[in-house]
Amino acid sequence: MDLSPFDSNNSVSCRLASQIPDVCRTEDCCLGIDEAGRGPVLGPMVYGICFCPVSKKGELKDLKVADSKTLTEDERENLFEKIDEANSFVGWALQILSPNTISTSMLQRTKYNLNALSHDTAIGLVQYALDNGVQLTEVFVDTVGPADKYEEKLSKLFPGIEVTVRPKADSLFPVVSAASICAKVARDRAVKGWHFPEDLGDVDTDYGSGYPNDPKTKAWLLKYLDPVFGYPQFVRFSWSTARTLMDSKGVAVHWDDDEEDGEKAAQRKNNKSMLSYFSTSAGGNTQNSLPQTHRFFTERRLKNLDTL
Repeated sequence: MDLSPFDSNNSVSCRLASQIPDVCRTEDCCLGIDEAGRGPVLGPMVYGICFCPVSKKGELKDLKVADSKTLTEDERENLFEKIDEANSFVGWALQILSPNTISTSMLQRTKYNLNALSHDTAIGLVQYALDNGVQLTEVFVDTVGPADKYEEKLSKLFPGIEVTVRPKADSLFPVVSAASICAKVARDRAVKGWHFPEDLGDVDTDYGSGYPNDPKTKAWLLKYLDPVFGYPQFVRFSWSTARTLMDSKGVAVHWDDDEEDGEKAAQRKNNKSMLSYFSTSAGGNTQNSLPQTHRFFTERRLKNLDTL
């Protein structure tokens, strides 16, 4: 698994994929979908698919794939190698969602929550397999949200394909277990080899599990919180843990397009409003109320106006 396309720019999302086995273009195939890294405040979330001919389900099961969460890191790595070596009948694809992509999506003006992002990513991977000639007849999915609604949604989008959505699908269907392993291995490698584009010096990589309730993760978040610029791109700044720390430890900023009146809100918070730099004193004496004018303006005889 070559992560260099993602490592070269880990601020955006990236798709990685194996070669499509020839047999998957000629025989009916099943496909499993699962993700890794949904909950952590650190690092990417990775969606994975794995597919093989329906006639080869038994051979995939013989690889001893299992839910990635029940395996050690070494076991996952070994199983991924087996999956990758079975490239005559098994294929896989991954969508790595960067922390920056996750946070900017969730905080955009139009509501776009993590479930919607997960659904769209899964749909995109199924479409990728179809576009590359995989003859899909069965799709198995580990549910995100209500299973029946998700199953109905996918069935409408992909008519002619039998869609099964179940909780804990990664422990029920080997093809989903294989997808889970691919996704988890990719996330583990991405986190372990994370390149920090920010100038942070010798970064402490002992950040624990990455989950918000992990004391090591909380300590790391505190250590690398810049009071003005916030967090490095390794952090999902839309997570409540990160936002709470930024609110309590960061420099307060007020934006004058907020619903509350800009001047009054700034005064209440003991901040200076951005508009105050352009306002005059109550008496209208512009020269005394504003800082000394830069020579760029005086040389061009430019002055502030009270009215138009």
